[in-house]
Amino acid sequence: MTAHAALRGHTRVDIKRNDTVKVITGRDKGKQGRVLRVFPAEGKVLVEHVMMVKKHVRPNPQRNIQGGIAEQESRVSLSNVQLVCPSCGPVRIGHEVRGDRKVRVCKKCGNTLDKS
Repeated sequence: MTAHAALRGHTRVDIKRNDTVKVITGRDKGKQGRVLRVFPAEGKVLVEHVMMVKKHVRPNPQRNIQGGIAEQESRVSLSNVQLVCPSCGPVRIGHEVRGDRKVRVCKKCGNTLDKS
């Protein structure tokens, strides 16, 4: 990776929305969840029920929002999560051209990780 690419963040993100990932390090190590959002510029992902933080919410009667302390997900670094293959578990991702499409493949079993 060049110095210019490092300033812009990650150039390629192999994890997509609705993928199942496992946290491999950090305070939520071992937890699995579905990817809600990907932030390629920051190199982070938002994973369902992982890295829960407390947020103080101000009441808003117009939007029918009750005030208090709410819990929500926080971003997790891409380097701290690993994609989960349905047959082998957490795996590294490879790329292959199958037919006319470039697909993500499991490095352990060789199965396609893309849904189609």
